[in-house]
Amino acid sequence: MRVLVQRVASATVSVAGRVVGSIRPASQGLLALVGVTHDDDPGKARRLAEKLWQLRILDDERSASDINAPILVVSQFTLYADTAKGRRPSWNAAAPRTLAEPLVDEFVDALRTLGADVGTGIFGADMQIELVNDGPVTVLLEL
Repeated sequence: MRVLVQRVASATVSVAGRVVGSIRPASQGLLALVGVTHDDDPGKARRLAEKLWQLRILDDERSASDINAPILVVSQFTLYADTAKGRRPSWNAAAPRTLAEPLVDEFVDALRTLGADVGTGIFGADMQIELVNDGPVTVLLEL
C-alpha cells in the first residue's frame, strides 16, 4: 500500500462536475492519494492510516492528530505504475477492485476511528482534484 501525501490549504474532488469530497481546513490539511497492491491487507491499511495521522509534516512539526487537520482520501491505482519498459505504463502491480476498494475503505475507517475528519472521492470514478498545495510538501508513505 502506498499513500502519496500532500500538505494542502484546501482540496476538492469532483465527479461529473459534482463535488463529492472536500476539505477547507482552518490552517492546513492533507490530501492522501492511496494505491493498493496485491499483498496488502486490512492490518497494513490500519497501520498506514495511523502513520499518516501521526506524521509531523504540518507547520511547527505538528501532525494532523495534533491540530485535528482534515484529510481528503482519493484512491489512486496509478501509484503502482511500472514505467521500466517502453512508453506505456503497466498497471500489473495495482490490486484489482475487489481487493483494493475494501482496503481503501479500511484506511478511511481507520482514520475516522483515530478521530480524523475525512473526505473521500468515489472509488474507480473519473475524478478531478483541485488543490492548493502548501509548501509544497509531498511525502510518499509505504509499509
